[in-house]
Amino acid sequence: MTETPLWKSFLVWGLVALGLIFAAPNLFYDRVEKHNDAVAAIEKAGGTATPEQEAARALWPDWLPSAIIPLGLDLRGGAHLLAEVKVADVYKSRIDALWPEVRDALRDVRDQVGNVRRLPSVDGVLRVAISNPEGMAVALEKVRALASPVVTLTGIGSTDLDVTAEGSDIVVQLSEAERSATDQRTIQQSLEIVRRRVDEVGTREPTIQRQGEDRVLIQVPGIGSAAELKALIGTTAKLTFHPVVSQTLDAGANPGPRNLLLPAMNQKDVYYVVEETPVVTGEELTNAQPAFDQNNRPAVEFQFDATGARKFGEYTANNIGKPFAIVLDNEVISAPVIQSAIPGGRGIITGSFSVEESTQLAVLLRAGALPAEMTFLEERTIGPELGADSIKAGQMAAVVGACVVALYMIASYGLFGTFAVVALAFNISMIFAILSVIGATLTLPGIAGIVLTMGVAVDANVLIYERIREELREGKSPAAAIDIGFGKALSAIIDSNLTSLLTAVIMFVVGSGAVRGFAVTTGIGIMTSMFTAVYVTRAIVNLYIGWRHPKTIEV
Repeated sequence: MTETPLWKSFLVWGLVALGLIFAAPNLFYDRVEKHNDAVAAIEKAGGTATPEQEAARALWPDWLPSAIIPLGLDLRGGAHLLAEVKVADVYKSRIDALWPEVRDALRDVRDQVGNVRRLPSVDGVLRVAISNPEGMAVALEKVRALASPVVTLTGIGSTDLDVTAEGSDIVVQLSEAERSATDQRTIQQSLEIVRRRVDEVGTREPTIQRQGEDRVLIQVPGIGSAAELKALIGTTAKLTFHPVVSQTLDAGANPGPRNLLLPAMNQKDVYYVVEETPVVTGEELTNAQPAFDQNNRPAVEFQFDATGARKFGEYTANNIGKPFAIVLDNEVISAPVIQSAIPGGRGIITGSFSVEESTQLAVLLRAGALPAEMTFLEERTIGPELGADSIKAGQMAAVVGACVVALYMIASYGLFGTFAVVALAFNISMIFAILSVIGATLTLPGIAGIVLTMGVAVDANVLIYERIREELREGKSPAAAIDIGFGKALSAIIDSNLTSLLTAVIMFVVGSGAVRGFAVTTGIGIMTSMFTAVYVTRAIVNLYIGWRHPKTIEV
C-alpha cells in the first residue's frame, strides 16, 4: 500500500481535531451563550462588570473557543415583521426643504420676476408663482442652477430636479433618475437604521433584508413579541426643533401658510403652531443618552455635530425670551423659553418620561431617524415553546437518520462500515464547527440539510468500498485494492459532489429565507463529506492496517 506522507496525516487529523474543538461549545449552548452575552456587556461598559456578569462569564473558560451557532426564528422563537417603506414621504421632505433655496435664488432677480410666493401643491411637487411672467426664462435659469447631477451605474446622466413652467408658475419636482436613486437610498438607509436599533438593545443575529421594491423583512430571534419589535423600530423618531408661532386649545385652528399645527405630547387639548421649516433636525445629532434633569426627572441629553451646533447656537442667541418647540414625530415634547444662548450644541430634552421611555428615546435618536414611515403588512410572534419543539423534532430526525445510516453501513461493510460511521461523526462535527465560526444562523430547513448530508456523505464510502471489493475479487492484495479503491473512485466522487454543490450555490444565490438556510448547511455538508469520506476514512484505514497488518480484509 502506498505510504501516506506524514505531513498529510498530521494535516488530516489536525483538521479533525479543530472541528471537534470548535464544535464543542454547541454541546453547552446555554452556558456559552450566557458567557458571550456577559463578555459583550462588559466590553460595552468599558470593562466594568457586575457580579452577575462575572458569574455568567465564569460559566465558560475565556481561552476556549466560544463561537456557537445562532438559532433562527423558527428554532429560538421571536418576532417576524414585513414592512412597507413609504418612499413618497421622502419626496415631499426633499421638495419642502428646497423651497428656501428657490426663494433665495429668485430674490436675486426680483426686479425681473416680480414678487415670489409658494402655492399649495400636491406632495412631491413645489409650485412657485411669480408676478411678472415676462421674467419666466430668467426664473427658470436660476432655479435650474440649483439642480445637481445624478450619478448612476452608467455614469452621470441627468440632474436631480425637473424644472418647468406652467403659465406664470414654476413647477419643481424630482426627476425620474433622482426618484429611483432616492428609492434605493431610502431603503438602504431604512435597513441600516433598523439594524442599528435592533443591535442597540443587544438582540443576537437578526435577519433584516430588502424584499421587492419598497419592503423590508425583519426577523429577530429571542425578542418577546411582534408588538415589542414594532415599538422599537416602528417609530420614525424624527426629532426637529422649530420656532413657536403661538399656542392654542383649538384642534381645528388654521396654522397659516408654511406653519404646522402640532399637538403637545403630554398636555391634553394643547396645540402649538410652529414654523414648518425646522432650525435643526435629528440628522445633525451625534449622540443621545438617557439622563436626569435638575429635578431628578428622567430626560435625554443630546449633542449636535458642528453644523447643527452652529445653527443651534446662533438661533438661541438671536431669540432669547422666545419659546422653542422640540418635536418628535409631529408631537411637541416640550416648548421651553430660550433663557440664554446655548453654544456647543449640547442640550437636554425634558418631559413626562419614565426611565424606560427616556432610555428607548435615546436608543432611537442615537440610531438615527427612519427616512420614511413604515407600514407593517405582516406580523407574527413565534413562541420559544414552538422553537423548542422544532429543535426536539430536528434532534430526533438527526438521531434516527444517523442510526439508520450507521446500521446500514455496518451491516453492508462490517468493520469498514464502522470506519465510515466514525468518519461521518467527524463530518457532522466539522459542519457544526464551520457554522459556528462563520456565524451562519441555523434554521429548521438547515437541520434538514444536515440530516440529508448524513445520507449523502456515505455515498462516497459506498463507491470506494465497492471498488475495493471489485479489486479484491480480481485477486489484488488488500493493500493494492485499498490504494486503487480510494484512488480510482476519487474522480467520480468529486464529479457527483460538485454538481450537488453547484445546486446548493444556486439555491443560496436565488433563494431566500428557508431555502438559503437549507442551501448553507447542504453546501457545507457536501464539502466536509468529501474530505471525511476520502481523507479521514483513508486515515482511519491506514491506522488499522498499520496496527493489525492484516493479510486479508473483508469489505
